[in-house]
Amino acid sequence: MPDLTPTIRQTLRSSTLLALVLGFGMTVASADDARAFGAPESFAELADTISPSVVNITTSALVSGPADNGPMVPEGSPFEDFFDDFNGPGGPGGPQRSEALGSGFVISEDGFIVTNNHVIEGADEIKIEFFGGKKLDAKLVGTDPKTDIALLKVESDAPLPFVSFGNSDLMRVGDWVMAMGNPLGQGFSVSAGIVSARGRELQGTYDDYLQTDAAINRGNSGGPLFNMDGQVIGVNTAILSPNGGSIGIGFSMSSNVVSKVVAQLKEFGETRRGWLGVRIQDVTPDVAEAMGLTTPEGALVTDVPDGPAKDAGITAGDVITMFYGQPVGDAGDLTRRVADARSARRYR
Repeated sequence: MPDLTPTIRQTLRSSTLLALVLGFGMTVASADDARAFGAPESFAELADTISPSVVNITTSALVSGPADNGPMVPEGSPFEDFFDDFNGPGGPGGPQRSEALGSGFVISEDGFIVTNNHVIEGADEIKIEFFGGKKLDAKLVGTDPKTDIALLKVESDAPLPFVSFGNSDLMRVGDWVMAMGNPLGQGFSVSAGIVSARGRELQGTYDDYLQTDAAINRGNSGGPLFNMDGQVIGVNTAILSPNGGSIGIGFSMSSNVVSKVVAQLKEFGETRRGWLGVRIQDVTPDVAEAMGLTTPEGALVTDVPDGPAKDAGITAGDVITMFYGQPVGDAGDLTRRVADARSARRYR
């Protein structure tokens, strides 16, 4: 799992604050209402239900061996064959097989599996281990490096247990979540925590991460983050750590991004995103004040090369505040909305 330490910028989003005020003339909440917000008594039943859909992933690839600094053997020497075998494939001086571990989850009974792109990138062999110990070879259907998502497929004689995506937009800061995967190669493991933040951005153009304090370590990459209904609301992708281990700051790509990527990978074997054809930046408070805007929202157009936006009459200095009837919070928000506009006539 990559150890990412960029400056994280909190996306501006509107939210609704629900408060319970106790005071004169107010009705005190009942014990039943209080229990609705309490910690789960146990995660055991949830873990039992969804564990069969979570998989361990082992990949291997042939990597180049070290530079040839061995002894020079004259052609025709009786030692020539010996040194050729020693430095050939499998020998210390020849190409070696490198293995890596990760996690994933089954999304259909016919064997489609979601994981991270960095888990399987460069692999020429991908093996899937299921919760019950069954092992199958997987083939790669497609990848999307920009969201670090990959789709795999296995062939099974029997229908496979699977899980479905939930609506990540419904998750609130403070909601309980459960992560599953193969941390540090230790095998199937469960950790629980809460949603610590929403709308986190790391390094990608289409980032929309849920931050969680559920323990996520190397090997958890590609594993699912579940809500309490057993639905996948994120794919565990990265940690922020000074030492490479979990310190309670993990990031899961939100399911509302992943589900759209997976649908396109399944249909086309690649992603096809809408293209507006503008260069944009956030509307900062200073920019909003200079332009006479009441709030620092929307995406400021800084350049319009040849493309659909120029044909439509958009010019540098325009502020885009709505797209397809939906408000635009900032530049990242517009980028994701345009990317999701599959009805657009142009893609990139």
